[in-house]
Amino acid sequence: MIELTGVGFTAGLLRLHDLNLYVDAGESVALMGRSGAGKTSLIEVICGLRPLDAGRVMLNGVDVTRWDPADRRIGYVPQDLALFPHLSVREQLEFAPRMAGTSAKVYRSRCEQWGELLGIRALWGRSVLGLSGGELQRVAIGRALSAEPQVLLLDEPFSSLDEATRLEMRALLNQVQTETRVAALYVTHNAQEARMMGQRILNLEGGFLRPVVVPVPRSEAKPSSEIPEVPQSESPSGP
Repeated sequence: MIELTGVGFTAGLLRLHDLNLYVDAGESVALMGRSGAGKTSLIEVICGLRPLDAGRVMLNGVDVTRWDPADRRIGYVPQDLALFPHLSVREQLEFAPRMAGTSAKVYRSRCEQWGELLGIRALWGRSVLGLSGGELQRVAIGRALSAEPQVLLLDEPFSSLDEATRLEMRALLNQVQTETRVAALYVTHNAQEARMMGQRILNLEGGFLRPVVVPVPRSEAKPSSEIPEVPQSESPSGP
């Protein structure tokens, strides 16, 4: 569970004000906003990579505002994936639980299970250099999940993938969340993707978070219904 209360911070010209956010265990929320709105910065606040000017960050009911990033049990997939070029696929997944002090027997078994589920077990001994975009994305997700996080944060997870691979990865992430019941926050600029991945959609604009009402299909809507459209981003990508 993720809960932000009264969160505010300034980074250069970016100012976010009195942000309140709640993502329950097993829930997926899509976060939209134009380029430069502060989506990535907000993710970094939750991770502990960016300090707050005001407010607090709660994970599973515990105030972690002043905790180090490594102690927050967050699985984070940044937009650039940030995989280690000198490590094999297996070592990428084993890195976080090994650094956390998990026994080798436990983390190796756990990582092999994730490797099978994510379809990367056959790549175990390979370097990430030369892997396809879809394979790299699977490895990054596996690394984020290998330490059994309470929260999963994904920053534009499908932006570099072709449409066929996007569909495959969306289905895979839905399966992962069904099995783990992890609270997930997806950053995206794509309205269609937000509808597919988020049970709720939030829009970050002008430094404030606002809920987005998803349109009801015509067959379900009453003639008099006035349902706002999901706002489209003006930029193809951005933090």
